[in-house]
Amino acid sequence: MTEQTTETPAGTAPEAPPVGSAPVPQAPEPPLFPPPPEQPRRVLRAVARWTVAALVLGGLGAGTAFGITSMERTDVPGLSTGSDGRWDYPELSLPALPAGSPRPFSDGNVAEIHHADLRRLLLPAPAGAAVDKKLGGGWVSTEQYLSEYVKGKRSDITHILKDSAPRHVAARGWTMPDGTSSRIYLVQFNSTAFAQYFRDAIVRDTPSGVPLVGTSETSGMVLDEGWSGAGKVERTASYAYEEAKPYGAAQVRLGYLVAGDTFALVVQSREGKEGTDRVPFHQTLILQNQLLG
Repeated sequence: MTEQTTETPAGTAPEAPPVGSAPVPQAPEPPLFPPPPEQPRRVLRAVARWTVAALVLGGLGAGTAFGITSMERTDVPGLSTGSDGRWDYPELSLPALPAGSPRPFSDGNVAEIHHADLRRLLLPAPAGAAVDKKLGGGWVSTEQYLSEYVKGKRSDITHILKDSAPRHVAARGWTMPDGTSSRIYLVQFNSTAFAQYFRDAIVRDTPSGVPLVGTSETSGMVLDEGWSGAGKVERTASYAYEEAKPYGAAQVRLGYLVAGDTFALVVQSREGKEGTDRVPFHQTLILQNQLLG
């Protein structure tokens, strides 16, 4: 059999399909852009896993950076700095006061009296110190206090103390592993005027006052030029001296504090040519001043 075709003359419309016959389906128009090929599911899962991993690592990196920036320099391994010589004192706090008693420099205490137990106002010994059994932080006699001065000058101070009539004397002493010896005396008087008078009487002849035991008679004590009074509490007075070279077997550092009705003597010394370090001496003087203030 052969297939016959019928051509439609030009200019004539094609014949309509017979009534009741099914319409011929039209082919869909091709899209402007062909759709991308479907990606395998394992590729999509791999991409998802890498995305989650990148987010987690980014979060950890940001957290680590924040942690490092918020840490102290000495807490970061490799960035720690060496000690500047300061001692490790315990955290300080002011002692409790009797009910209704004000602090020495508050508005309600015109006489600037220390109502707290004087022994509680002594600076505690730093970490690693061997505490002096004689000066364990309790009451001591005026004779113990006078023993810090050379014998030839003690009689003058004795008369001054009798005239001033101190109420209490408390003391604490210790020795550090490097051999530095520290002694602190707090002498409380009946008024601020007596405390200031005692300070003026001690330094009447020389700026550093009555010489201490162990100081050289030739070199003497001179003003500590490195002392600026930093950390000094308002309305208190502080003075620092050091033994000039050539000193004897040990260099002596001396500090005086006047805070209201209380006078403080701070002494540090260490044997050897290196002398006594200035940094821990200033630190001790500042902390004791703050306790009294």
